[in-house]
Amino acid sequence: MKADIELRTTPGRGEGAFTLRAFKPGEIVLVGVLETHHIKNHSHASQIGKNEFGFHGGLSSKLNHSCDPNCGIRLNASGGHNFVAMRAMSPHEEATYDYAMRNYTIEHFPNACSCGKKLCRGSITGWKDLPQARKDAYRGFTAPYLIEMDHDALVA
Repeated sequence: MKADIELRTTPGRGEGAFTLRAFKPGEIVLVGVLETHHIKNHSHASQIGKNEFGFHGGLSSKLNHSCDPNCGIRLNASGGHNFVAMRAMSPHEEATYDYAMRNYTIEHFPNACSCGKKLCRGSITGWKDLPQARKDAYRGFTAPYLIEMDHDALVA
């Protein structure tokens, strides 16, 4: 099977995942495969439920954060996160997503955000701290447990 993305060095950000072909909006850029479940939260852990964290194998952990991403996430049958194009993507484009699309809070990125986008928030925040306009822009590209957690916080 031919790979559609590859690992490359990114200036000032270490490594990142880059497309090898064009992607249409809604097309899966990378299938997320959970390697471990029920782990403690850490910088490469993915929230996979209201109170559950796991670790994705392969290139999933190499997708960098962006405050203005070109990919979103959708849960797959294994409970992992598939990375889905939010807009048309060109070959050799770095695939990025907002870490707030998977984690309600972010505790492991104390340094300033380095995405360099015009919409940069200045720090990597979780879903809980996103402005409502950003949450609305991510509709259909974020983990459903985050929506449930927002609802739970409102009724608490």
